[in-house]
Amino acid sequence: MLKWNSDVWGKLDGPYGSAENVPVLLQQLMRQYNQGVFGELFQEYLFHQNTIYTATYAAMPFLAQLACSTSDAEVRKELFLNCGIIEASTDGRDEAPFPASWAELAEDVGSSVCTELYREYVEAIGKLRALAKEVFSYTDQHSIDEMEKRYILVADAAYRGSYNTANMLLTFSNGDEYVAVCPACEKDVFIWPNEDHAGILQAYEHDPVFHTGQESQLIVPAASFADEEVRALAERAAAIGVQTLAEQMHYLAGETVCPSCRERMSVWPSLLSTFTM
Repeated sequence: MLKWNSDVWGKLDGPYGSAENVPVLLQQLMRQYNQGVFGELFQEYLFHQNTIYTATYAAMPFLAQLACSTSDAEVRKELFLNCGIIEASTDGRDEAPFPASWAELAEDVGSSVCTELYREYVEAIGKLRALAKEVFSYTDQHSIDEMEKRYILVADAAYRGSYNTANMLLTFSNGDEYVAVCPACEKDVFIWPNEDHAGILQAYEHDPVFHTGQESQLIVPAASFADEEVRALAERAAAIGVQTLAEQMHYLAGETVCPSCRERMSVWPSLLSTFTM
């Protein structure tokens, strides 16, 4: 990990410029976790509009170390969740020895420094992934609202490398609408919960917010989950009490007829196609 007094910090960037203040905030967190300090670090230096920065990669090993060493399960959960959102937003996948976008930084600080920063980031993600069982157990045993539980599922999916799933959940975080793309006609298919039962999903040709009274298209729910990722998400949603999503998964894994072209379509791949990287 970078030393606190390394001049590399000043050459890393965040959403608003230099990351030279990041080590100060990290040291405060390492001494005693404070939600306000973490909020400042996260929002001002590490994450902005689904974008992460070189400072984010450098800070992650310290946050992972804190998550693994803290005796406070609530702090561990917060770090697991927020670091998972960061991982869901990474630009590259399995880039070696470091992301191509770091070319200018490599010229400034040296390729060996960039290689080490990226290696430590990947290692940190592995440490956070290993905390999933503890975080899930804590979440199941405490009163945590469903929205926050969905974000925990986002983080878990990202740590497992299921980036499309993570970003789909992040985009449709309320679970009150989904938008798929028909593979035949490439038009949007709006998927909304039944007004009497949020766990039952239906398909529409147009956004129901602006086109009321249109006829819905039945989605035939899957009786079982053939797709491994669908099964994993459904099991995890049920395990931590995201009941609405657990019920919706049968419909998200189901089939329907495109309201526009009338071709049959499988919902899950059509939903994730927008997020394919």
